[in-house]
Amino acid sequence: MKTTGTLPPEGSAAALDGGHALPVRQWPITLVLAVAVFGLAITFAGGFKVGLLTVGASLLLGAVLRLVLPEVGMLAVRSRFTDVTVLSVLGAVIVLLTLVAQPDPWLQLPLLDNIGQLIGRQRH
Repeated sequence: MKTTGTLPPEGSAAALDGGHALPVRQWPITLVLAVAVFGLAITFAGGFKVGLLTVGASLLLGAVLRLVLPEVGMLAVRSRFTDVTVLSVLGAVIVLLTLVAQPDPWLQLPLLDNIGQLIGRQRH
């Protein structure tokens, strides 16, 4: 079965006109991917938490760009609401998990300590 008549998502037109090179026309997704790759490079170089915070920040940056810009090119995948929600949740989860990662978490959440104790009790 062939799908016909599908429309592109709202805001999926290129951010700049055709007179510019492709990466420049698609600067929102290029920027988000560049920040994410930079974060991965930091992570692989040994900066685990800083690198993953940068990756999470790149997703949050994508959410902000999708929310405020009228045209974002390939950064638009679904509706504006869905794109912003998914990017925000994924970015926030990566940032939160990075902040509570062991050893020496930068953020202490007593709820997570209690969950860890409950899991430890169930194993014995």
